Amino acid sequence: MSPDQIQIVQSTWPRIFADADALARRFYEHLFEIDVSASRLFERVDMDAQRAKLTQTLDVIVSSLDQPERLLPTLAPLAYRHTGYGVQVRHFDSVRDALLWALADTYGPDFTPDERAAWADAYTLVASVMKRAFERPAVVAG
Repeated sequence: MSPDQIQIVQSTWPRIFADADALARRFYEHLFEIDVSASRLFERVDMDAQRAKLTQTLDVIVSSLDQPERLLPTLAPLAYRHTGYGVQVRHFDSVRDALLWALADTYGPDFTPDERAAWADAYTLVASVMKRAFERPAVVAG
């Protein structure tokens, strides 16, 4: 990600965070619509708590985008935990689509094409690190 893209994501976060539960609610609703296999992973999950976890995780990621020494060590354990929940690499595409859809749906025309592109790149960065951790869970756990 470029410094400009990081700045865009970080500058939009306070606006997004102000209505984070609505974003998280739309995210999960859309994720479950587009990926039934993902919805099965949440059958016994307290969704109020899950939405809060999503918001907290996004907060850490967004605040750490310009600090790779803080961000990278956060993502590998996160990926490892997700393997234990049954998440598969293919779910990353559904999550990306659901996140970008939820951002656009929640913020409408206020979510600009530049913001969408910056958030897409941020997600790509996060997902690439997590996918690598998925491929080497023993290294992460060890």
